[in-house]
Amino acid sequence: MGTPDFAVPSLEALLKSDDQVVGVVTQPDRPKGRGQEVIPPPVKVVCQREGIPVLQPLKMKDPAFLEALRQWKPDVITVTAFGRILPSAILTLPPRGCINVHGSLLPKYRGAGPVQWAVIRGERETGITTMLMDEGMDTGAMLLQERVVIQQDDTSGTLAPRLAEVGGRLLVETLRQLKAGTLTPQPQDHALATMAPLLKKEDGLIDWTLTATEIANRVRGLSPWPGAYTHVNGERWILWLVAVGEESRGAAPGAVTKVAKDRIEVATGGGTIQIVEIQPSNSRRMTMAQYLTGHRLVEGTCLQAVPPPQG
Repeated sequence: MGTPDFAVPSLEALLKSDDQVVGVVTQPDRPKGRGQEVIPPPVKVVCQREGIPVLQPLKMKDPAFLEALRQWKPDVITVTAFGRILPSAILTLPPRGCINVHGSLLPKYRGAGPVQWAVIRGERETGITTMLMDEGMDTGAMLLQERVVIQQDDTSGTLAPRLAEVGGRLLVETLRQLKAGTLTPQPQDHALATMAPLLKKEDGLIDWTLTATEIANRVRGLSPWPGAYTHVNGERWILWLVAVGEESRGAAPGAVTKVAKDRIEVATGGGTIQIVEIQPSNSRRMTMAQYLTGHRLVEGTCLQAVPPPQG
């Protein structure tokens, strides 16, 4: 069971292993982009290429779907970024249980956004955990873990593919040890748990009272989606590349303190942020140097959380 790009390495690793993939469950095809063209999820694309049976239920408790799942007679169900909560009827179906590939070092960052939140929180490392699923949110007993270093320039978009590859490898090793009887499930210490909730578009709004480091981490963690953004002279900017600057010398958070040829500096709640790459409203991604060749921006301009009222 899996849906987005993050789940593809898990499926491909299983296909190369000694185990038989009898079927795949993924989310329904959905409209995407400006043209709202109906697009199959990345996992389904692999299944179509490899000739693997696919189920795409609208509801996880649909009787016809559950019966089709039973007909596959799975020994084990593996789950990577599926995006749906599994009911007990599925959790108890396979004799070897349901095994989840989770993108964090549990019990830290339980939830739908573990990769993004690890970057947002400024973590230096994260990893993959395989676990036996129960009815809680990533609360089941852990099986195997592997650590992955978060580089200083990592975004969630660059970190996720590395984690996904580790996830596929660790899943195959988990199944190997499960069959060999050498795995000992380890209960999680729930007192150490932290949450990583699903991000929404509004989570990208920059709070300039945060410190420069906190804002820089948010920009990295929110890239490529939902994107960190602010408003400048009534225009919405997505911030793609920033760097921690110098002290703000008393300027109000959000105020432009310096305009250079290739960047601007903006005061925060602690230090300044250098903005290097942006994407203005209804425009392409560009360097600050490219933007400044056609737009005048002066020191003292205030970057705002909301656009000023018109008129």
